[in-house]
Amino acid sequence: MPSNNKTLKPSIPKGTRDFSPQEMVKRNYIFDTIRSVYQCYGYLPIETPSMENTETLMGKYGEEGDRLIFRILDTGNPFEQFRISDTDFKVSNVSGKALRYDLTVPFARYVVMHRNEIIFPFKRYQIQPVWRADRPQKGRYREFYQCDADVIGSNSLLNEVELIQIIVEVFSKLGVGVTIKINNRKILSGIAEVIGEKEKIVDITVAIDKLDKIGADGVNKELQEKGISNSAIEKLQPLISFKGNNEDKLVLLKKLLADSEIGKKGIEEVETIFSIHSSLAPRPLSLELEITLARGLNYYTGAIIEVKVNHADSTFTGSLCGGGRYDDLTGIFGLPDVSGVGISFGADRIYDVLEELNLFPDFTGASTKVLVINFGGEEENHALQVARQLREAGINTELYPDAAKLKKQFAYADAKKIPFVVAAGKDEIEKGIVSLKNMSSGEQNSMTLQQALEKIIIHP
Repeated sequence: MPSNNKTLKPSIPKGTRDFSPQEMVKRNYIFDTIRSVYQCYGYLPIETPSMENTETLMGKYGEEGDRLIFRILDTGNPFEQFRISDTDFKVSNVSGKALRYDLTVPFARYVVMHRNEIIFPFKRYQIQPVWRADRPQKGRYREFYQCDADVIGSNSLLNEVELIQIIVEVFSKLGVGVTIKINNRKILSGIAEVIGEKEKIVDITVAIDKLDKIGADGVNKELQEKGISNSAIEKLQPLISFKGNNEDKLVLLKKLLADSEIGKKGIEEVETIFSIHSSLAPRPLSLELEITLARGLNYYTGAIIEVKVNHADSTFTGSLCGGGRYDDLTGIFGLPDVSGVGISFGADRIYDVLEELNLFPDFTGASTKVLVINFGGEEENHALQVARQLREAGINTELYPDAAKLKKQFAYADAKKIPFVVAAGKDEIEKGIVSLKNMSSGEQNSMTLQQALEKIIIHP
């Protein structure tokens, strides 16, 4: 019977992407680089579910962040079955689960649930996708990977220094020049205190965190809309517009926050991090105090870190990595007074920057290095043995699956940029040799399989 079903045009949701084999090789290079550095510093991997209970996530990311959480129906039944009426229906009535917004809050939940199994301080890394109901644009996706490292159960600022060292090492290995910007949430709290808006700290930090995107006028407008007094906004202007080096900024902050104990504590922490890091940094690095850096997540309480590209040839303006100190995130789940600090690399953004700057290495060796020709019949059995021996020698090898014309098999190798082709017909089998062709130079010679192995292995 003919089908009445309409043919579907293939598509994927906005803000998501498919990845080709070539793209996945590049992405895995990023993941492997980050993973190797994490492990070098003693971080161990965990994984958490893609979805969390909605109450676990809500209220942790600020008002704007909460609006970007993807909620999930509690059942696969049609949505309309849950509609009580147009007036009293609420999403919360049917959505008890949500896709994770980040990896930090699920990590805090994990720590509390497994606190009797883990050793504090607990150092973990986690490389998994997260989801945000954001407006898709360049460098901003609805589904993307985060590569987190956190240490929880320690108040020591050595942890912040270590995470900065990790950032330095990762981007050094990737060949990307970056500026690491740092601030402290206590400094921002002190600023809110001295301008007379202590209770408006969240509104102030959310607004000034957008300075790069909307400019000073946009920030001031948003502050007014949030009910910040004109006098307080006026007092903020020197900080918003101030330009100078780290020492100049510290002098300004010490003067402004002289009467704020929490503000002075924040300055002290920043100075300590600068001091320890400068004595350890093995290579030049731009570590910059950014007074307006806020990162809008509600759970930060101390150091705040953000990483920007500083390559002259890059047009990318977003952050490649960010993080900070959170003093009591686990307290929400019943385990108070456990401080943690962490960072998160944005793998998708790093990919875009490496692609833009042509910084990916040559991955020819990561794909197939040899194609074994399939002549069919008895030769096919011999080809299977040849392919097996090549693989046992650690060489990525394909056997063409069909006894197709030689022209087609060589065209396949050429299209996939496979550097070598090995062939053994009846004559070669009888003589105990193979034919080895270098697809780049066109050179073709007969030799033993062992000789072919040696040529392939030494080939760059």
